Amino acid sequence: MHGVRIAGTGHYVPELVVTNQDLERTLDTSDEWITTRTGMKERRYAPAGIACSDMALAAARVALEHAELEASEIDCFILATVTPDYPFPATACIVAARLGAVGKPAFDIEIACSGFIYGLCLGASFIRSGVFRRVAVIGSEKLSYITDQADRSTAILFGDGAGAAVLERAEVDSFLSCELGADGTNPEMLYIPAGGSRRPIDAQAIAAGDHNVHMLGREIFKSAVNRMVEASKIALERVSLTPGDVTFMLPHQANQRIIDAAARGLDIPSERVLSNVERFGNTSAASIPILLAESVERGLFHEGDLLLFVGFGGGLSWGAIAWRWSELGRRP
Repeated sequence: MHGVRIAGTGHYVPELVVTNQDLERTLDTSDEWITTRTGMKERRYAPAGIACSDMALAAARVALEHAELEASEIDCFILATVTPDYPFPATACIVAARLGAVGKPAFDIEIACSGFIYGLCLGASFIRSGVFRRVAVIGSEKLSYITDQADRSTAILFGDGAGAAVLERAEVDSFLSCELGADGTNPEMLYIPAGGSRRPIDAQAIAAGDHNVHMLGREIFKSAVNRMVEASKIALERVSLTPGDVTFMLPHQANQRIIDAAARGLDIPSERVLSNVERFGNTSAASIPILLAESVERGLFHEGDLLLFVGFGGGLSWGAIAWRWSELGRRP
């Protein structure tokens, strides 16, 4: 069994900032209403012509530069998204090709907001088992494209962006444990009704707005908090750790109230819970890697810090990873 570490991180967010005041002009809402319920003040929207792969490419390039690696040195590309360029081929294939890594394995993960958690676990497993030496894990979303901008319950939440992490073999293993889960009993809690093989997109679906995200907010809130707390405790217990050992919690940026409730459930103080939801909103699979890359840029992490990645999303799906930080730039 080999060790694995994060060798580089990067992120990209579009230039267009959409504030709560902007949303007040088109929705029956206010800055106070949005802030109180979500903690969000603004989010980013990608313009027409900018797709999932464009943002993923930008984030991956920064992560590769940070890791001081060429794309040809990456053995596998994993992209988490629910807003791919096309139904197929996988957007990861396009990103790898545009990076100049034609011929390398590449695939997408479609597990919504839990995507980066799943991808990080899978990429680390590839490296630790000896299948690959280096893996790029990317989360990229253009959620503004699948959001009904007239629906107050969802239009205030979602934004666009991408984040990436380059994983590589290491002498000391940063991956400590994980806990993943899913429950597809009631997909209607968070889904897009039309666009798949069960119900194609037609004029009737578009008229009903069924090509956009539908969500049962109250039910999602309860499930998200419970599952995030449960998964985190299991992941930590597997390696004889407790929430009190956590240096920083990096949660999916769904909603500040969900983040705060999960932190309380784990008894992790607010100063150890990282958040940028105020500036970027919910970017689904991109939220954790964007938060990770920003935190690395700020120099928050130090050798030996215990990071807790935790997320919840469509599926329903959830997951948590206990990760021991290893300083960048110490390639074996």
